[in-house]
Amino acid sequence: MRSFHVALTVLTLLCVTTTALGAGDRQIAGTQPDQRPSDAPMITSVDHPGAWYRSALHGVTRPYPYSLRFLEDQGNWHTPFNRPGMPGRYDIRGWHQR
Repeated sequence: MRSFHVALTVLTLLCVTTTALGAGDRQIAGTQPDQRPSDAPMITSVDHPGAWYRSALHGVTRPYPYSLRFLEDQGNWHTPFNRPGMPGRYDIRGWHQR
């Protein structure tokens, strides 16, 4: 039990030290939700070439359902729709088939 407390103390000190040393003068987007830091990165344009659409529509047959029009508004953020999910019987779009 003593080794657990020593390990917990060391871990806590490392976290506090790392946080204090890493902060510096940098602004981190999201620490003040009412203000966006002026030097925070911003997406100014989104370009989805044909290969992106082919990948996003993998396993979906034509005619494409109207519900997939959300892809036209898909920005440069993560979406689970255009990435393989679970294998086996859950792989309804054939991402894991060879």
